[in-house]
Amino acid sequence: GRILGVDFGTHRIGLAVSDSQGRIAFPEGTLQRRGERHDLDTLCALVKERNVSGIVLGLPLHMDGRRGPEAQAAEKFAAGLGAATGGPVEMLDERWTTVEAERSLREAGRKGRKRREVIDSVAATLLLRTFLERRENLADRA
Repeated sequence: GRILGVDFGTHRIGLAVSDSQGRIAFPEGTLQRRGERHDLDTLCALVKERNVSGIVLGLPLHMDGRRGPEAQAAEKFAAGLGAATGGPVEMLDERWTTVEAERSLREAGRKGRKRREVIDSVAATLLLRTFLERRENLADRA
């Protein structure tokens, strides 16, 4: 089934959705945060509309692996999202995805707010792609 990738931020949530086989990640834009209830309702609607069977949410750890307030906020949001959708929400260490998103967009030369929104969506796409590749690799080894 389709997997939803979520890049959880303070102001925006970057989104990506896989194809129905769960192999390829596509950017799905961003969601401006408007409070947890509203954000969860919007994501629940997306899960239903796109027939999503699993969710992966980025866990923003410090480079040395410590959990800061951002990671705690992401874990809390993941728990709320799991309860709201009734489906599994997996966490994936996202230490490298946003860095890669920033670099690929700097090379593309986008500026301003639009650029930040694109970065969030690209970060979600990279997060989802990493998750799908890891899952594929594990399946190959099994």
